[in-house]
Amino acid sequence: MKRRTFITTTAIATTAATLLPGLSFSQNMISEAELIGKGNPDLVEKEGYRLRPEAAKAFDKMKAAAAKENIDIQVISSYRDYNHQNRIWERKYRAYTNKGLSPEDAIAKIIEYSTIPGTSRHHWGTDLDIIDANGKTSGDVLVPSKFHGNGPFCKLKEWLDKHANEFDFYLVYTDLPLRQGFNYEPWHFSYKPLSQNYLEQYKKLDIKEVLQEQQLLGSKAFTPEFITLYRQNNVLDINPDLLS
Repeated sequence: MKRRTFITTTAIATTAATLLPGLSFSQNMISEAELIGKGNPDLVEKEGYRLRPEAAKAFDKMKAAAAKENIDIQVISSYRDYNHQNRIWERKYRAYTNKGLSPEDAIAKIIEYSTIPGTSRHHWGTDLDIIDANGKTSGDVLVPSKFHGNGPFCKLKEWLDKHANEFDFYLVYTDLPLRQGFNYEPWHFSYKPLSQNYLEQYKKLDIKEVLQEQQLLGSKAFTPEFITLYRQNNVLDINPDLLS
């Protein structure tokens, strides 16, 4: 779907919802600008996070439940707008190319864990990266090994495995052996009642047009083949529970 068509469709849906309040789709419609991190979403901002109101309410309940088990869920990252994601992208791209990597190799390295601006789930205000503030550690905290074995966040990981779904939060990038795209992230959870619908709307966008329009660092390497694989592996190859 072309961007202008998508915007028109969204506007029509919003108008219809105003005139016909019984229509159920209006509650979870999200504009193209918000889908790619350039909108002005309604967010709750407190205790170190920014989330959609519905997601924030569910998270607060999950945090309170975990606290009863002496787990202090701390948000490392939640909503990120386009500019924030682009700063991450440019910092990593320059760092890798300054080390001698080609644009293609630098991009491949970046997308092991970081998304291309305009494609991040963090743009939606439904996703967050979390750790246990009671876990004593130093250095980088978003490291898979710290969530397993004797890692400082293994208690949190075990608790989330049992209880996160009760609050409608689901792990996004699993350790399933056949999954492709981003590396395993035991810290990244998504509020399914909103993000599932947002992903369906995002899939209607022309990602090739979105990416090439932004003229990002290294974007000359965004060939049609690369974009197709990125959409297939990085955007869509996620926890199946978030797709159904």
